[in-house]
Formats: sequence, C-alpha cells, structure tokens
Amino acid sequence: MHQSPTSSSIRLFILTMALGGALAACSPDTPTPSDTVANSNINAVSDPSADLQLRFLEATPGDVIILPAGVFNFERSLTLNVDNITLRGAGMDETILSFKDQITGGEGLLVNASNFTIEDLAIEDSRGDALKIARGDHIVIRRVRTEWTNGPDTSNGAYGIYPVQTQHTLIEGSVAIAASDAGIYVGQSQNVIVRGNRAEFNVAGIEIENTIGADVYDNVATNNTGGILIFNMPNLPVEGHTTRVYDNRVHHNNTENFAPPGTAVASVPAGSGIIINSNDKVEIFDNDVGHNQTANILISSYFSAGYSEREMAEAFDPYPETIFIYNNTFTDGGDAPGRDELDMLRLALFGDDGSFPDIIWDGVTHPERADMIYAICVDNGDSEVLNIDAANSNANPHVDMARHSCQHDKLAAVALPVGLTD
Repeated sequence: MHQSPTSSSIRLFILTMALGGALAACSPDTPTPSDTVANSNINAVSDPSADLQLRFLEATPGDVIILPAGVFNFERSLTLNVDNITLRGAGMDETILSFKDQITGGEGLLVNASNFTIEDLAIEDSRGDALKIARGDHIVIRRVRTEWTNGPDTSNGAYGIYPVQTQHTLIEGSVAIAASDAGIYVGQSQNVIVRGNRAEFNVAGIEIENTIGADVYDNVATNNTGGILIFNMPNLPVEGHTTRVYDNRVHHNNTENFAPPGTAVASVPAGSGIIINSNDKVEIFDNDVGHNQTANILISSYFSAGYSEREMAEAFDPYPETIFIYNNTFTDGGDAPGRDELDMLRLALFGDDGSFPDIIWDGVTHPERADMIYAICVDNGDSEVLNIDAANSNANPHVDMARHSCQHDKLAAVALPVGLTD
C-alpha cells in the first residue's frame, strides 16, 4: 500500500522524476512532444504501483504520462480529474495494471476529465468497472485491453471500457474480455466511433446505449452472450438514436449468460448476434454474422426485455423503429436458442432440425404508427423476418416480408473533430 511521503521524500521524488523525464526525452525509444500533443510535458513513471496516483494528483494539462512495460499491482482504484492528459503504456500486453488484490474503490481507473487519451496498456481484474470515463469531451481509447483473467464469471466487474455521458469519443484497436455486463460500452453519449476492436467472452460484447450518433465498424464480437447490442433504456436523460453497425464480424456468440440477476443484459439470450432494443434509426449493413444459436439479429421492444409500462418514464419510446438491414452475410444461426421458451417456439414452427430465420422480431409496435417511415426494412437477399407475435403470447408467429420490403434513407457517417481520429 502506498504511504504518504515526507516533505523531503517529496522533494527527492520530484527531483528524480524531473531528471528521469529529461533523460527519457533524450532517449530514441521515448516519444517526442511532436508525437503526442503540442507543448506537452512528457513524464516517465518508473514505478506505477507506487507513484501513478500521485502523478495523477500532480498532473497539469498537457502532460503525457509514460508507463513502462511490466505488471503493476494496485490495491486501490486510480482516479484522474485533470483535463488534457495522455496516459501511454508500452503495449496492451506489455504494460499491465493489475487490480487482482484491490480492496477499495469501485473501478480500476476512473477518469473525470476531457481531452483524455489512453493507449497501449491493459487493466486486469478490477473489482468493478475496469476503465470508466465520465462526462468527458474529446476522448480517445486506443489499444487498451480490459480483462478478467478468470474468464466469464458473475463476480467480474460489469464494464470493461466504459465511457458514459461523453462527447466526441473514439474507441479503436482495443480488446475487452469477460465483463459481466458489457466489454465495450458507450452510454448516454454523442458522436461516437467504435472501430477495429475485439470483444469476447463478455455478456454483451459491444453495447451502444442511449447514445446519439454512433458508428460501430470493423470490430470482431465472438463468444459473448450477445455480440453487438443497440439499446435504449428508460429513465435516463438521453434517448438514443442514429447508429450504424457495419463491416463487423459477429460470430459464435453462444456463451451462457453470466450477468448478475436484475441487470438489463441478464435478459439477453445466449446465442444472440446483433440486438436492437427500443432504439430508432439503426442501420445494419455489410456485416458477417453467423453461428449465433438464438438468432443472427434480434429486434425487440422494451416490453420483451421483461419490463412493464409502469417501470418507464411517460416520455420513453419503447418501440424499435426506422430500422434498415441490408447487404449482410448471414450463416448458420437460430438452431439452438438460449432460452427454453424460444427453443420450444423453434421446435413448434420448424421441427427438430429446423432453425429460426436470420432475423427475429418481437412484433410489438406502436398502435398509432403504421407509416412506413417507422418500419423495419430489410433488403438482404433471401433473409426473412420472423414476427413471433410477442404481444399476443406468440399466438400467431409468422413471416410476412411484404411489410419489410422497403428502404430508408441511409444515415450519415459520424464525424469526429479533426485530429481526434489520427
């Protein structure tokens, strides 16, 4: 456990760090200020286990904090509250911040700041969320790995990479493993790009929730309970819409659901590829989706998640609307649903060796919105939509592609500020 230094040891620490920073700046292996941000102070941390929280407390805007390779153990969560900081390790498999022995704190690393970049390190085995970034603007999460090394377990932290109430956020080249809720989660945010990441053995691989304007592409979601989730939940200040999901590989998401009971994702059936729940203006295209044993795509209202109208704010819209699905490649799915009631429905409709169609929809619609602008449109070869008629206790499950043979205007790409995506 880190002890408070005496005044003399503080002076010695500052002198040592200043000398170390000067020497590091001369080393050919150390990034120069032009490699990071203009007018930055580049500071190497020689012993993160002992000194990283102090460095966060003493940080000034523009600092670039460099961590060496190694495994560094923490008993307490880390907190950063200073804007315009870059935290950089030697690689997501080289610099490892381990919280396996954590005794206090709700997260591994909690950041309450804007203009924050974190890259090239791992956060392992935190007691709660691994990396949480709250209420920041201009956030970059690049080549970060979050993992619970014991594998899927209900006792694991809920979220791996977890920006919430942020604006202008980029998550790229990162890895999230074994979160008991979502590996990569973006919530109540605006203008988000999630690209080139890998999420596996989480309950939800990648989740976009109550977020306005998100592009999710070039990711791999595999061996989760559900691969990619686009959700809206009630009683939150932001109601999400306008999400594009494209060029992803979403395969074999059949891991048994290990979320704590009562959480939103505890209702996700194992074998779910892409799920849209209560969200609007969602475009799903050019994805490779397969071997998800409940369905490759599920579309549902809030009511099918096991909630009642009494549990949502009056202004909340529980219906998924203006959905456009096209040009995806679907392979082998829907042959062994992860919920008994769904498997019984499969057996009744398609027999012992049958499978659900590629797209399952609960069929719940707003009673006053019959216009096609609200429709679920599908232009995906011979793919079919099974309406399971959930509102009527599955009394009349059926395929009726006439109501889905339509197109919506394509959504615009998310644009982040110049320099944020470099």
